[in-house]
Amino acid sequence: MTGDVEAIMRDHLIRDDGQEDVLIATYVLSSGVERTTALIKSAILPHDGERLVHGNASFTSSYVLRASNEARTLGHGVVLLHSHPGAPGWQYLSGMDRDTESEYERVARGITKMPLVGMTLGGKDTSWSARFWFDRNAPSWAESVRSVSPKLAITWNDELRKPQRATQAQQRTVSSWGERTQGSIARTRVLVVGGGSVGLDIAQRLAATGLATVGVMDYDAVETVNLDRMIGATRLDAALGRSKVDVAARLMKSAATAASFEVQKHEVSITDPVGVKIALDYDVIFSCVDRPWPRAVLNAIAYADLIPVIDGGIALDTFADGRMRNGIWRAHTLVPGRPCMACLGQLVVGEIALDKQGLLDDPEYIAGAHREAPSRQNVAALSASVSAAMLAQFVSLAAHPGGRGTSAPLRYVLSTHSLEHSPAASGQHCPFENGLSTGDKRTPIAERRDDWREVVRSRAVTKPAFRLRALAAMENLLQRAISTLS
Repeated sequence: MTGDVEAIMRDHLIRDDGQEDVLIATYVLSSGVERTTALIKSAILPHDGERLVHGNASFTSSYVLRASNEARTLGHGVVLLHSHPGAPGWQYLSGMDRDTESEYERVARGITKMPLVGMTLGGKDTSWSARFWFDRNAPSWAESVRSVSPKLAITWNDELRKPQRATQAQQRTVSSWGERTQGSIARTRVLVVGGGSVGLDIAQRLAATGLATVGVMDYDAVETVNLDRMIGATRLDAALGRSKVDVAARLMKSAATAASFEVQKHEVSITDPVGVKIALDYDVIFSCVDRPWPRAVLNAIAYADLIPVIDGGIALDTFADGRMRNGIWRAHTLVPGRPCMACLGQLVVGEIALDKQGLLDDPEYIAGAHREAPSRQNVAALSASVSAAMLAQFVSLAAHPGGRGTSAPLRYVLSTHSLEHSPAASGQHCPFENGLSTGDKRTPIAERRDDWREVVRSRAVTKPAFRLRALAAMENLLQRAISTLS
């Protein structure tokens, strides 16, 4: 849910007199590969006499029927919410609460044709819990409840997403923001889209921070031209044409400090529906891509599916004689309450179609349209600044230093050594931000393509020279030995 929707529901459910209260809301689904998320759309406040408050609180049938019919008109499902004013943490169901939700499951499903969702607010620390009712027999508990705004707040179900024990290697990290924050950050599933210079650095630092699950998505391979920026990638990686996700996985495992660390490798394109569904399984996404089409897809996911996307980039400019003119890098977090990439000027919507057709790399089209060829300059000394800026956005989003969340979009200008806050605001008719919480009903931007599949297929069937394979086998044995010793 967005922070604004959460505030409306929280203000209603937490009463000044300390009694419980009830509320009904609506939701739509956002379906990943392994995870289904209910996106809370809006609260339907009760009319006079539609709920009973008597220490405990209860719904009336008229309230449930009215809300269910409103939800059906919108194509939404129904959420029944109630509060436990003095309780902290994840809340489970009393016998009475269980009977109430089980009874109304049939009503809500019959009218909306969607499962009932139940939610409880623990008033002591404003923590949420949730469950799906796929039938009347028993609820299926959610893994987490996420409130998405410039300050990301997650309540975890400890039974489904186990707490991570802080390790000795994390002492300095834990001392920076405390055990509670570290416990939440460690459980957060983070996806890095793009395994190049910036993405590879970010992935390693997330692993070193103690995250238990980090995914990397990239279908490309390491080449010699990448070695001046991809710190940790080797000449052997380039000679073998190793996939970027394999290289990232190796380096992340080496850097990881979590007691149990899982790397998820995705050799797919985010511009394909397969890539989108994978991305929906994560809690936070780093956008380390530089093309309009993939950035548009991630831009849409941030708002349609309420998954914070941390985006950044660098542009270097040279004089005609090759000397450096300037360098600019940016970092921003895409969440409700912050402008999207299009409103920031980081995404030109008209270029999405050109990118799909491959015209942005076509010299004839570029010359005929009097466009400049895309900049390809980048160096390791400056790409580290981009990853640092994006990681600072992640810390602000998850740890809320000073009680504040992510900043307004930032831009650093190298020639003047100035850090600027962007004055950009959300456009009134922005199609991305107006698609807030649409989930599976989002306007599709991704398309099935076979070009990236062919890249992955050709890499799988191409055998490198015997000497390179022998070196790779020796390297694997060494990595296993190091892992065993550690």
